[in-house]
Amino acid sequence: MRSFFQDLKIAVRHLAKSPGFAATAILMLALAIGATTAIFSLVEGVLLRPLPFPEPNRLVVLSDILKGLDVGGNGEAGVTAPDIRNYSRDTHSFTSLGGYQSTSYELSGAGEPANVNAARMSGGVFPALAVQPLLGRFFTGQEDEQRQQVMVLSYATWQSRFQGDPNILGRKVQLDRKPYLVIGVMPRNFEFPLVPGHLNRSELWVPISFEPQELGTGAASWNFQMVGRLKPGVTATQAVEDANRVAKETMRNYPAFMEGFSITPIVRPLDEETVEEARPLIRTLFLAVTVVLLIACANLAGLLLVRSIRRRREIAVRLALGASSSTLLWQAILESLVLSISGGIIGLLLAAIALRIGIQALPETLPRIDEIGLDWPVVAFALGLAVVTGVLCGLAPAFAAIRTSVNDTLKEGGRTGTSGGGHARLRSALVISEIAVALVLLAASGLLLRSFEKMRQVDLGFQPDHTLVANYSLPRKQYGTQTAVDEFDRELLSRLRSLPGVKSVGLTTFLPASGNNSSSAFVAEGHILPANAAGLDLGTSIAVDGDYFSAMGISLLHGRLFTSDDDATRQPIVIVNHMLAQQSWPNQNPIGKRFRLGTETMKTPWATVVGEVADVKENSPDLPLKQQYYMPVEQQEEMIGSLASPTDLNGNGGYIALRTSMAPEQMENLLRSTVHSIDPQLPLTQVQSMEHAISDSEAPRRFNTALISSFAAIAVLLAVLGIYSVIAFSVALRVQEMAIRMALGSQRAGIVRLIVTSGARLALLGCAIGLAGALAASRLLRSFLFGVSAFDPLVLTLATLSLLLLALGASLLPARRAASVDLTQALRSE
Repeated sequence: MRSFFQDLKIAVRHLAKSPGFAATAILMLALAIGATTAIFSLVEGVLLRPLPFPEPNRLVVLSDILKGLDVGGNGEAGVTAPDIRNYSRDTHSFTSLGGYQSTSYELSGAGEPANVNAARMSGGVFPALAVQPLLGRFFTGQEDEQRQQVMVLSYATWQSRFQGDPNILGRKVQLDRKPYLVIGVMPRNFEFPLVPGHLNRSELWVPISFEPQELGTGAASWNFQMVGRLKPGVTATQAVEDANRVAKETMRNYPAFMEGFSITPIVRPLDEETVEEARPLIRTLFLAVTVVLLIACANLAGLLLVRSIRRRREIAVRLALGASSSTLLWQAILESLVLSISGGIIGLLLAAIALRIGIQALPETLPRIDEIGLDWPVVAFALGLAVVTGVLCGLAPAFAAIRTSVNDTLKEGGRTGTSGGGHARLRSALVISEIAVALVLLAASGLLLRSFEKMRQVDLGFQPDHTLVANYSLPRKQYGTQTAVDEFDRELLSRLRSLPGVKSVGLTTFLPASGNNSSSAFVAEGHILPANAAGLDLGTSIAVDGDYFSAMGISLLHGRLFTSDDDATRQPIVIVNHMLAQQSWPNQNPIGKRFRLGTETMKTPWATVVGEVADVKENSPDLPLKQQYYMPVEQQEEMIGSLASPTDLNGNGGYIALRTSMAPEQMENLLRSTVHSIDPQLPLTQVQSMEHAISDSEAPRRFNTALISSFAAIAVLLAVLGIYSVIAFSVALRVQEMAIRMALGSQRAGIVRLIVTSGARLALLGCAIGLAGALAASRLLRSFLFGVSAFDPLVLTLATLSLLLLALGASLLPARRAASVDLTQALRSE
C-alpha cells in the first residue's frame, strides 16, 4: 500500500507539471462520462430497475388480439368488460387477476373543485400487485360487484389535497358530485397504471363497477386492460393456454352483432409492457452517448500518446538507470487512471446537474420518470466506467513508451523530431476513427433535423392559430340525460359567442392533438370490405356542436356543414373526411351516400352524408391519417340507437374550441369565468392555445432530435480537437524539417498546403469509413424518421462536407504557425 501511494504521488506530480494537458483531458472525460452516466440513469431507471412490486417477474398483462383488426402498436387491442369478468372468473393460472381503465373525475369537497386523473379497477388488481396500503385497506371484489362508492387515495393526493390528514379514513369526498368514502391511502412510491409521463398519474382508485351497457352492447369495446399475478410455477405459455380456453367460450356467447369477431389472448410481462414504447429511444440514446465516449477515449489515448513521445528521453534515461518495464507500464496506467477517475467524479456532478435540469424535458412516452436519478448502481457504473476508460486509454501509450529504444533515444539527445512511424500511424488511426464515428452521429442528427422539419410542414387539416381550446367534464349526477347536456352546451355556446373578440366557437367530443381518440365501427352503404377485415370498417367518431369547423379552421371540400336546424327532429346526417370518402366510395361524390354506426348485423339507423371535409391529423403530425366522421351532438341518441347510452359518449363533456381575433392566451380568464357563470363548480382543464397543444404532440420527436443533435455537436467538437492536436503535434515535431524546406527555397504557402493536405487525407479516410458506418446504422434510425430516407443523399453529403471543412479548419491553424516559424531559431535549436 505504501508503494501504491508513492506511485500515486509520482503520477500526480508528473501531471501537475502539465496542468494544461491534465485539465484538457479531465474536462474532456468529464463531459463524456457525465453524458454517458446521465443516459445510463435513464436506462437503469426505465429499463433495468425492477417494477416497485413484490416478485415483479410474476406480474403479467393479459390482452386480446383481434383478428383482422389493425389497432397499431404491438397489435394488442386491450380487453372488453365481459372479458374482464370471464377471464377473472374462469382462468386458473393466476393467484389474482383484475381489469382496469384510466379515467377522470371532478373532485370536490377538498379545496377548489378540480378534474383529477383516476383509475377504475376491479377487485383483483390490488391483490395482484401485492402492495399493502399505508392506511386503511383497498376495496374488495364484493364491493366492486355491489357498486359500493368507495375510493383509495394516492399518497401525493392525500398530502396535497388533504394535507396528510391522519383521520382521512371514513371521510366522504365528491367524485362527479357523488359521495365516495375514503377507505385507504397507498404508499408514497405506489403508481398504477404505469402509463407514460407525469400527466396521466392516477390520484385515486375506485371500483370498476361495470355499467349494464358495458357488459351488454359494450362487449365490442376493447377499452380496458388486465393485470395478473401468475401462480408459482405457472409459465406465461400455460397462462395463454388457460386464457385461450376462456376466450373460445367468450366468443361462443358473443351477441349477434359481434358475429365475425375473433380474439386470441396474449400474456406478457408487465415490465415489458411498461417500457415497450420507451425502449427504442433509450437504446438509440445509449448508442449515441457510447459513440461520444469512444471519441473521448480516442482523444485521451491520443493525448497520452503525444505525452509519452514527448517524454521519450526521460523514459530512456529511467530504463538505462535500471527501471523495469512493468514499473513504467504501471506508472503510465496510473497517470491515466488519475485523469479518468477525476473526470468520472466531475462527470457525476455534471450528470446530476443535467438530470435535475433536463428531467422536465423528457418526453411523456417515458414511464417511471420519478425513478430516474443517481442511485448507487448509477454511481458505481460511472466510477467503473472511469476505471475501465483509464486502463484502456493508458495501455497503448504505455506500451508505446516502454518499447522506446534506449540507445537510439539517448544518441538523439534532446531531439524529438524522429518519432517512430508506428506512433504516427497509431495517432492517425485514432483521429480517423474519431472522424468516422463523429460523421455517423452528425448524419443521424441531420436526418432527425430534416425529419422534424418535414413533420412541421405537414398539412394538419386545420388552422391552429388564434384558437383557444379547453376540456370540460360534466358530472353525471347533474347531467345524467342528453337533454341536460344539450341545455348546458346551448347556454355555453350562446355566452361564448357574445364575448368580445370571439369569431366562432364550437364543441366537440374529440380534439386534434389531444390523444384521446378511439376507433369505432361503421357501415358505408355499397362499400365491400377486404376479406381479412373481420367485417369491420373503423373510423374516429366525432360529435360536434356550434361552429366547430369554423372555429378549428377545417376546410369544407364538398356539400355543406351542420346548421342549427340539424337537431334530433331531423333525419340523421353525417360529415365525413376525405380519406373515409375515398376508401368507402372511390372516385365518387360522397354527398347523398348512406352511412350508419356499428356493424352489418347491428340495426342502427342510416344517416345521409351531407358534407366532406379535409383530413385532420389526430395526434402527432407524423402519424398516419385515419377515417373520421362527424355527427351533430343532438342527433347522437338516434344514430347510436341501441349501441350504448348517449351519456356514455357525450354526457361526460368534451372540448371547447374558440377562434378569436386576439392572442388566445388573453381569452383564458374570460373563458373560465363564462363557464363558471353557468356552473360555478365545473373545472376546466387543458386550457391552452391550439398551437401549444400541437407543440406538445411534437415534443417526443423534438426531444429525440435535440438530444441526438447535442451528442453530434459534442462528437464533432471532440473529433475536431483530435485532428487539431495530432496536426499541431506533428508540426511541432517537424519544425526543423519545415525550416530546412523554407531555407532551401520552399514558399510558406507550400508549407501550409503540405500540412493541410496531411489533415485532409486523415479527414477523407475518416469520412469514407464514417459514411459506411452511417449507412450501417440507418436501420436503427429508420423508426425515428418521417418523410426522409435513412439514405438521404443531401443529409449525408452535407454532413460529410461539414466535417471535412471543420477538419481542414482544424489543420489550418497549426499549418500557418509552421509557415511563420523563425528560420534562424529553428535551425539553431536541437
